[in-house]
Amino acid sequence: MGSPAIAAWIAQLLFWGLLVYGLMVGNLGLKGLAIFVLLWLAALVVLPYATYEPARAMFSSFVAILDIGLVFAIFKGDVTLT
Repeated sequence: MGSPAIAAWIAQLLFWGLLVYGLMVGNLGLKGLAIFVLLWLAALVVLPYATYEPARAMFSSFVAILDIGLVFAIFKGDVTLT
C-alpha cells in the first residue's frame, strides 16, 4: 500500500471523525451534517461516471476538501498548531 492510499484512508477517517465530533460538541447541526454527507455521497456516485479520465481518481482529493470545510465549520476558522 502506497502513500496515496494511506492518505485516502486518513481523509476518510478524518471526514467521519469530524462529523461525529462536530455533532458531539454542537458546532455542526443536522443540516450541516446532511449537507456534508450529501456532498460526499454525490462525489462517490458521480465521479466514476466523469468523462474526464483523471476525475475518476479524485474522490480522495474531494474528501480532503470536505475535511477542510468541516474544520472551518466546526472550529470557526483554521486550527492553529501552536
